Amino acid sequence: MYRFLMSRQWVILTLIALLLIPTMIRLGIWQMHRYEERTARNQLVSDALAADPVPVEKLTGPGHTVTSAERYRTVTAKGHFDTEDEVVVRRRTNSDDEVGYHVLTPFVLDDGKVLLVNRGWIPSDGPSQTAFPKVPVPPAGQVTVTGRLMPDETTAASGIKNLEGLPDRQIMLINSEQEARRLDVRVLGGYIAQTAPEPKGDTPELLGNPGKEDAALNYAYAYQWWLFAAAVPVGWVVLARREARDRAQAAAEDTDATEAEPAAV
Repeated sequence: MYRFLMSRQWVILTLIALLLIPTMIRLGIWQMHRYEERTARNQLVSDALAADPVPVEKLTGPGHTVTSAERYRTVTAKGHFDTEDEVVVRRRTNSDDEVGYHVLTPFVLDDGKVLLVNRGWIPSDGPSQTAFPKVPVPPAGQVTVTGRLMPDETTAASGIKNLEGLPDRQIMLINSEQEARRLDVRVLGGYIAQTAPEPKGDTPELLGNPGKEDAALNYAYAYQWWLFAAAVPVGWVVLARREARDRAQAAAEDTDATEAEPAAV
């Protein structure tokens, strides 16, 4: 009854099924790993945002590389803004996906070291892309700023090319080592995304809280792939039994037709 399984068509179908099963299982395992990674990152973000603010120099210093555990930690700093060495970061978007700039202002601490402060987003509504945009001034004099600690931006991590030959006071990446060379001062590793004090007139537009990754979607995809893997052998059995039934029915009909033919005289 099942001799047809040795036919070329069924051998190919069986081989495809045997390849699909482990492939789908591995895809499910990969999605589960992605779920675990995203869940861990979400937990790091939640823990960092929930932690009490600490002075920035407790977490970073000149030449320091901000770790994943330190990222998004709320820090404070006392000093004054240096607007003369302020730059803007090109091709940055706001919450409405409008393209503009991030305003990066050196913040001089009481001991003379510099903390890079991303004061937020401004629109690119200047007369040209080469002209330095109009930037709202920060508070003058001694001030305490609060922000989320961020690691240095790199091309490898962000995918943003660090272009050369840009207009004066415009950069592509926020990188403390590059800014230390430009300013010729000791710059703390990483930078902060300012959260307080809030700017007057709501500009620059402060950066929003980091969003959580959709880990649940990867969890669902993992089980989806495993269900597909389980469905392959079930489908193969259903098709084989249907083929056997159809062949048996066709053979029975041929036998009945032969028996119904009148005997030759």
